[in-house]
Amino acid sequence: MNVPSSTSPDHAASRRRFLKKSAATAAAVVAGPRLFGQTATGQAPALGSVLGANDRLVVGFIGVGGQGYNSHLGSVRRGGDEMNAVGAAVCDLFVNRRERAREALELDSASAYDDYRRMLERDDIDAIFIGTHDTWHKQIAVDALDAGKHVYCEKPMTRYFTEGFDIYDAVLRTGQKFQVGSQYCTEGKWHLAAEMIRAGKIGAPVLGQDSYTRNNPDGEWNYDIDPELSPDTVDWGTWLGPVEERPFSADQYHRWRKYYPYCAGILGDLLAHRIHPLLIATGNPEWPRRVACLGTRQVTPDRDVPDNTQVLVEFPSGLSLVVLGSTVNEQGLGQVIRGHEATLYFGGNSVELRPERPFADLVDQELHENVEPGPDIPKHIQNFFDAIREDKEPNGNIDIAIKTQTIISMAEMSERMGEMLFFDPETRALTTGSGRVVEPITYGSMDAS
Repeated sequence: MNVPSSTSPDHAASRRRFLKKSAATAAAVVAGPRLFGQTATGQAPALGSVLGANDRLVVGFIGVGGQGYNSHLGSVRRGGDEMNAVGAAVCDLFVNRRERAREALELDSASAYDDYRRMLERDDIDAIFIGTHDTWHKQIAVDALDAGKHVYCEKPMTRYFTEGFDIYDAVLRTGQKFQVGSQYCTEGKWHLAAEMIRAGKIGAPVLGQDSYTRNNPDGEWNYDIDPELSPDTVDWGTWLGPVEERPFSADQYHRWRKYYPYCAGILGDLLAHRIHPLLIATGNPEWPRRVACLGTRQVTPDRDVPDNTQVLVEFPSGLSLVVLGSTVNEQGLGQVIRGHEATLYFGGNSVELRPERPFADLVDQELHENVEPGPDIPKHIQNFFDAIREDKEPNGNIDIAIKTQTIISMAEMSERMGEMLFFDPETRALTTGSGRVVEPITYGSMDAS
């Protein structure tokens, strides 16, 4: 199924035009969007303003299910005054979610959409939040960037490898801000570690490790199914996006993280939260040189994706990462970054530097406690808003996002193809150890894709 292309505004409109809209322009909205299969008329509230360092941001939410409603919309609604931001539009293909979000923001019917492209036509929207399932991230993000909107996109950045570079290229082309929605990117201890590593305090970085492990007796991602979900209340064909057409399934709609056509499972949902901050902590995020991944599915057979996985990443500098994930055992690895001269240990909101024995007389031990902020979604969103107003890079910026997505996608391909993969950032080519070029997995290229 082809994903619809965007009806974007004139690409020649500069980024500054969108940042310095007049109040009069902000009040103009597109009338008559398609709503609930009918034509809605009327205007949304005139919420925009001339944006400066202290001015209000006007945002829209696309995909208002669990994360989109509770974390994205909820954070802005609860912290709107402090964040100096307001939610002005919502979009979802499931009428119940759409109405719930509209009512939560006290919007009129013209500001609730079942076609995200109509939202992007609005000049008063400064930024959009993407909370859809992974298969829609790329198209919505690229369309939004080309429409002059800043983008906060839930992790993982995309479903597949090439889609990540579509967003990467769009960010470079448009100059808009992009934030990947992993709150750990704003956690203070990783940025402190980056400062310490850049200062040479651990010597040459050697090996980093982390894990995200759970043990759910009912099976991870087996969320409750809304009894009102049906082909009459959700646009199933559009929801599938680029995924091959298939019969309506309430299980796949609510529990899509279990199935390869929509998600990489542990890699995309859980380990994204570990790889992003580890790359930040290195102080010099690199492209991966090679990636190997193992995965098994022996405990929870009601899914495509593994319930236990291990990822090994090598970088050109010689640094390696080991990251483990499980949904059937909760015993994980400690958060550690080893260097030639010292090792960093992370615990809660603390960072400890311990010298290696041969360098004990040269390296001073350090302990930093109560490092703020913690992994806090509203603070991560605030960082995104600050980046827009101050024209700086957010913590989960496109450089971190694309390098992490490359690792995630390579890990999925390694596990599913049984190959250790190499990556060339100059050509964006993937190869095996023998030099054979590997075509990236995409929609329909493998069973259950």
